[in-house]
Amino acid sequence: MRGGRWRTVGRGLGRVIVVWAVSTLTMLVLAGILPDFELQSDDGDSATRIAVTAALGAGAFGLLSALVWPLLVRALLLVPALVIGLLTFFLNGSLLLLALRLIPDGRGDANAETAVVVAAVMSAVASATGGALAVRDDDAYRRRLYRLADRRRRRAADPHRPSTPGTVFLQLDGVGHDVLCRAARKGVTPTIARWLGADEGPAARATHRLTPWRTDWSSQTGASQLGILHGSNHDVPAFRWYEKDTGEVMVSNRPASAAELQRRAIVRTGDGGLLTHDGASRGNLFSGGAEQLALVLSMAARRGRGNRSRAGYFAYFSDPANAVRTALSFVAEVGREIGESTRARIRRRRPRVSRGGLYPFIRAFATVVERDVVVAAVIGDMLAGRSAVYADLVAYDEVAHHSGPTSGDAERVLRRLDRSLALLAQVAEHAPRPYRIVLLSDHGQSPGETFRARYGLTLGDLVRAGCGLPVPRRARRTHSDAEARSAVRAALRRPVEEGTGEHRPRRLAEPIVLASGNLGLVSFPDVPHRMTREEIDRRHPALLPTLANHPGIGFLLVRSADRGPLVLGARGAEVYLDELPADAGPAALGPLADFGPGAADAVRRTDGFPHTADIMVNSAYDPLDGEVLAFEEQIGSHGGLGGAQSRPFLLSPLVLSPPVAEGADGTDGLVGAEAVHQVLRRWLREAHGPEVPRVTPADDRLPDPAAPTAFPAADQVVQDKTQ
Repeated sequence: MRGGRWRTVGRGLGRVIVVWAVSTLTMLVLAGILPDFELQSDDGDSATRIAVTAALGAGAFGLLSALVWPLLVRALLLVPALVIGLLTFFLNGSLLLLALRLIPDGRGDANAETAVVVAAVMSAVASATGGALAVRDDDAYRRRLYRLADRRRRRAADPHRPSTPGTVFLQLDGVGHDVLCRAARKGVTPTIARWLGADEGPAARATHRLTPWRTDWSSQTGASQLGILHGSNHDVPAFRWYEKDTGEVMVSNRPASAAELQRRAIVRTGDGGLLTHDGASRGNLFSGGAEQLALVLSMAARRGRGNRSRAGYFAYFSDPANAVRTALSFVAEVGREIGESTRARIRRRRPRVSRGGLYPFIRAFATVVERDVVVAAVIGDMLAGRSAVYADLVAYDEVAHHSGPTSGDAERVLRRLDRSLALLAQVAEHAPRPYRIVLLSDHGQSPGETFRARYGLTLGDLVRAGCGLPVPRRARRTHSDAEARSAVRAALRRPVEEGTGEHRPRRLAEPIVLASGNLGLVSFPDVPHRMTREEIDRRHPALLPTLANHPGIGFLLVRSADRGPLVLGARGAEVYLDELPADAGPAALGPLADFGPGAADAVRRTDGFPHTADIMVNSAYDPLDGEVLAFEEQIGSHGGLGGAQSRPFLLSPLVLSPPVAEGADGTDGLVGAEAVHQVLRRWLREAHGPEVPRVTPADDRLPDPAAPTAFPAADQVVQDKTQ
């Protein structure tokens, strides 16, 4: 036993020496290349003396990086997260300058710009060397993981972790069921293929089962993730909508709106969420009731020192090698996006949307920075032995919006995400408790060109024309937003709170028109209640016929004063949803027939929401090619009904019970995000882990349900504990 311990110490010391030697060699090479980086006196030194100077400098730099760097990054936790990424290089360079000052006789010297470059290269080389040595020594790697886990357990309030399985829920944002199957068959996602038993070889055996499920009418992250994490997405009719009682535009990925939606869900269900007991929420819109929070958007609504939503950035950037590696990957991703968009313009690919401005940086943030930080946070949760973890990876969704859900660009993002899954699976083997990894998505994406590109006008222009209002000669682009953009704003400490009036019309009598993918919403702010079909016809007789008969519109939802929810289609088609028989055929469904099973139920449910718009507009859908027309500037869209956007997936280990009854089709058996929540709760009970209680510690901090739901009170429900 003692001999094994000494062997472990010997291996560790050997790796330190190797990394030191490689860092010394790197410093020597850089000194020979860079004219402003010196490792000798003005009179010149022998080769041996220069080598000793480099060794001293490399050792001092490594020691300072290990001791001082974590303290510096912790001090910078109050600085916007993206600024930390930029300061990383300057702080790393400062440590190198300090290390050179510690060399005897002042033989080390470099100007500030050169020090930044040298420090970045040395950190990257040292990280790569140390990682390569750890990978080659499996025993050392395993022991290192156990030491990290023991250290985290000692810091935790409860040092005795159960031996029952924990569960990690990984959300691949926007990845549809069919996209996942195609990627596994093509070898794009070998880890997922192995879980499904689809990889080649006689010993291939599935460890997971794949189940499709059907979203609600609002097929977007706000509605789906709120239902999955908190058990209710009631009154979330779209990604953005206008609320007449408050006069506010709610946007699912706006921090104040996310906090308010979370508060409403907790009040409605009576419990804190899926992750209430020993849970962690990473990179999500909502907390799920977790005490361990990082990069959770609803937390960004908090002001002052209580806002610790960026704690995940500290945990990741406390290692300078992480910062350098991620920064280099960030730059490479920006260049990759610029190259891809340039090729798309040169080859005149269609459909195509603008990908200039800040988009390359937003894409790089989603596909590199947020992915790396979230994966690192999940690894920390697994090593700490937490019972339940839910994390959202938004990379694919962001790229698919602009490149298309089946594009080669999106496939490359899936390939990189699969490598992250492989890493998490390896970490699970060394975690202090067994883990079950559940993979799921919140929605898919449907391809197609934009409404504006096909018809030369936006939905807002069409509504104004139907109301007899002047229409701009040149169609304006409809604002497009996604999870990655909101994450960037939160990281920069720039949550969009003051722009709630951005969609207001110039005059109160004019309609407010909002877009959520291929779902549009029309509201008349001067009428305090939801207008009926009869009221709309009296006020604007041409509006409903103009919309219903337009070739880019699939159907409308309005409410009849006498007969309830009414779906309107082209050529005078009318479907009264409350009068549909249970076994209604395509003829009775009218314009809903092409939108698949359950479309009528989904539309009927949305009609019952308090804040459903006066007119709900779903774009046209072609069932032959699966294309929809987005009302936003996206060629891969989601938010309404039509095609792959409504068909996400649930990939679960076989040791867990089936999500749906034996023999039931996933499309019919698992409907809506609230149903998915119940399945995940059941799996947590089966693992003898946390059962979400009906009365939780979070309930003590809930506002009175009868109290007004103004935004300033929304952050009261967000828990203030972070890792």
